[in-house]
Amino acid sequence: MEYRYDSYCGLYCGACPALVGTARGQAAELAKEEKMTVEDVSCAGCKSDVTAVYCRDCDLRACARARGVEFCFDCGDYPCVQLTGFRRDKSPHHSVIFKNLNAIREGGAAAWLAEQERRWRCAACGERFTWYDRACEKCGAALYDCRQEERGLDV
Repeated sequence: MEYRYDSYCGLYCGACPALVGTARGQAAELAKEEKMTVEDVSCAGCKSDVTAVYCRDCDLRACARARGVEFCFDCGDYPCVQLTGFRRDKSPHHSVIFKNLNAIREGGAAAWLAEQERRWRCAACGERFTWYDRACEKCGAALYDCRQEERGLDV
């Protein structure tokens, strides 16, 4: 399966528990934890054809695909009410979308993806971690999760 770690809205799919679980071959375990089917939690990224149930009906994804844009900032309506509402909802991992979209627009997707790859790996051992992980599964080191990141952003 080919994974896509970028999204239309600026989220880094490489830190999503569904994608990481799928990539690690742990979709069955995640499905059991979430009381869902393996198909519900299997994901190769927002821009792929295999998406977890959380993203299948995403309005932002549908809008970007309908408009033929690679990122929301490519749209003439950027930043729209829908994207702003998504950024300001109760999910801390959504809080970085404008920061990420600006980084992509300024430095390009490849540079942003490389930076995100480093950001979402344990500094102590290099293990990939997800948005809400507080400690590394592999070595136990404390992690800089999305809740901490959100506190450091201008709201």
